[in-house]
Amino acid sequence: MNGLSNIDPAIFAKRKRANKIGLVLSMTAMVLGMVFLLWILSILFIKGFSSINLDVFTHSTPAPGSEGGGLANAIVGSLMIVASCTLISTPIGVLAGLYLSEYGDRSKVASTTRFVTDIMLSAPSIVIGLFVYALVVAQVRHFSGWAGTIALALIAIPVVVRTTENMLRLVPGSLREAAYALGTPKWKVAFMITLRAAKSGVITGILLALARVSGETAPLLFTALNNQFFSTNMNAPMANLPVVIFQFAMSPYDNWVDLAWAAALLITFAVLGLNILARVVFREKVQG
Repeated sequence: MNGLSNIDPAIFAKRKRANKIGLVLSMTAMVLGMVFLLWILSILFIKGFSSINLDVFTHSTPAPGSEGGGLANAIVGSLMIVASCTLISTPIGVLAGLYLSEYGDRSKVASTTRFVTDIMLSAPSIVIGLFVYALVVAQVRHFSGWAGTIALALIAIPVVVRTTENMLRLVPGSLREAAYALGTPKWKVAFMITLRAAKSGVITGILLALARVSGETAPLLFTALNNQFFSTNMNAPMANLPVVIFQFAMSPYDNWVDLAWAAALLITFAVLGLNILARVVFREKVQG
C-alpha cells in the first residue's frame, strides 16, 4: 500500500486509463473473433446436418448429373491415407525428437535437423504437394494414395518432431541422473525412462499433427487427386474428403453441393474430436 500511495495520481490515472483501453480492445477483438467463428460454425452445422443421411455413409460419390450419392469412398479413402500417414510420421517424428532432445545438444546434425524442421513447419502445404508431385507422381506417371500419404507425412513429421522434443525437455534431469546412477545405458534411459515419462505430451503432438493434416486439400490435389468409385487400392487415384469438398462445392449440381457440406461437417467433427482428445491427454499429463 505504501508503494501505491507514493505514485503520482496523474501517472496512476494514466496507467488505469491505458489498462481500461487495453481491456476494451482485447475484449472487442475476442468478441469479433467469436462472432465470426460462431457464424461460420452455425452455417456449417445447419447446412451440414441437413445434408447428413444414411446414404452419405453407404454410397459412393455420384456421377455428374445423377441424383443421390454419398461419401463412402471419400470417407474410406481419407481414413486410409491419414492412417498410413500416421504409421509413417509417428515413428520418424518421435525418434527424431528423441534424438534432438537426448543426443543432439551440440551436434551439427541436430542443428541442421532443427533448421529443416522449422522450415517445414512454416512451408505452405501446396509447395509440399508440388514437391511430392515432382518426386513421386511425375516419376510413376499416375496419382496414388501413397503419394498423398507421403505429402501428408511431410506435413505431420515436423509437428511430431517439435512437440516430442519440447515434451522430452520438460522431463526433470534428476530422473535421468537417477537412472544413470543405477548403471542404465543412455539408450535405455531415453526410451524406457524419458520417453515414457513424456508419453502423454508426445501423444498430444501426434494427435495435433493428425488434426492438421486431416483437412489438407492442396497436397492431395497434386498427389491422390480423386476417384469417383470405391477403391482401397493405394497405388491408384483415391477419393478423399478434402478434394471432394473442393470439387463439389463449386459444382452446379445441388446434390454435389449438399455432399460438400456434409463432408465439411465430417472433417470439422474429426478435427474437433482430435483437438479435444489432445487437450484431455495433455490435461491428464499436467494433473499427473
